[in-house]
Amino acid sequence: MRIGIDCRLWNESGVGRYIRNLVYNLQKLDEKNEYILFVLSKGHEKFKVQSSKFKVKIANVRWHTIAEQIGFSKVLNQENLDLMHFPYFSVPLFYNRPFVVTIHDLIVNHFPTGQASTLPSLIYSLKLLSYKFIIGRAAKKAKKILTVSNATKKEIVDHLKIKENKVVVTYEGVDNRISKIKNQKSKIDGKYFLYVGNAYPHKNLERLLEAFNILNADVNLILVGKEDYFYKRLKKKIIQVNPSKKVIFLQNVSDQELSDLYKNALALVFPSLMEGFGLPALEAMANKCLVLASDISALKEICADAAIYFNPADANDLVRKMQEIYPNDTYHYSDKKEKGLKRVKLFSWRKMAEQTLSVYEQSASKP
Repeated sequence: MRIGIDCRLWNESGVGRYIRNLVYNLQKLDEKNEYILFVLSKGHEKFKVQSSKFKVKIANVRWHTIAEQIGFSKVLNQENLDLMHFPYFSVPLFYNRPFVVTIHDLIVNHFPTGQASTLPSLIYSLKLLSYKFIIGRAAKKAKKILTVSNATKKEIVDHLKIKENKVVVTYEGVDNRISKIKNQKSKIDGKYFLYVGNAYPHKNLERLLEAFNILNADVNLILVGKEDYFYKRLKKKIIQVNPSKKVIFLQNVSDQELSDLYKNALALVFPSLMEGFGLPALEAMANKCLVLASDISALKEICADAAIYFNPADANDLVRKMQEIYPNDTYHYSDKKEKGLKRVKLFSWRKMAEQTLSVYEQSASKP
């Protein structure tokens, strides 16, 4: 079987991590099928494959563009594929060969606000409509839909009107290089709560900052993420309402630094209003870091009884939970940390790749 994988987001966070781990593990697992990996020309020389069954093909088409919807299909059709895997919802409208698609979440359907974009409101509204149309069409045309949690599967079934047996849950995993690094002394002075991720509106960071201001304790808040438009906008608000230097932004952290931050934190705070999976929570548990998470379906599914939960719409509830952790010793939550270590063992990238390969085989055999 000749299988294509859209790897144009290889160097991005989030979906990029999913693609990298999928390809890495498929190379170890599958010696039968042939794979074509479609990549952007920029940085493609660094794209190394470890199996003769995997080949790289330049597809110099950016995502979320008209060129993607028209030109990408032409590139794909040159390879005479038996099956194509789009690990992101952006499937070209004119691609008519068999494919599977990964839908990581339906956040775009729940946060239709200009706060989630740098575009003018009219253009953003048109873009949002196109996203919804493309997601819906991809879901209906796909042989199978892969997703990362049962919470997201329910969203897909309910909102896109898809049959349950068409949607397959393949949980994500934890990178060993993050979870198995030996702890070093933190370079941050004093105690701190930790957040890891972007600053998009559904991440609910304004609520986290509101709670941190109410807490008003001798403790820091560290935010780890890429300094894009959304983080810059957040920084301006912090300067206005909390000019103290207790909120610390970090970007471009290494795996060693991220592991150290997890291991030495009072807790990872995960205040999201919606998530497809919640990988930082899994990383935190793998590093024996206490998880303080919003009580949304996806995070409760991933963390189960290994986390402390709060209402993400109530800053005071978050404050109460933070006060239980600090100034109290987190030793009182050692049972949560131990449960987290056990919980992490249920998730692995290899298992995700095995399940994905099974979906490939099922999809290619379907009429």
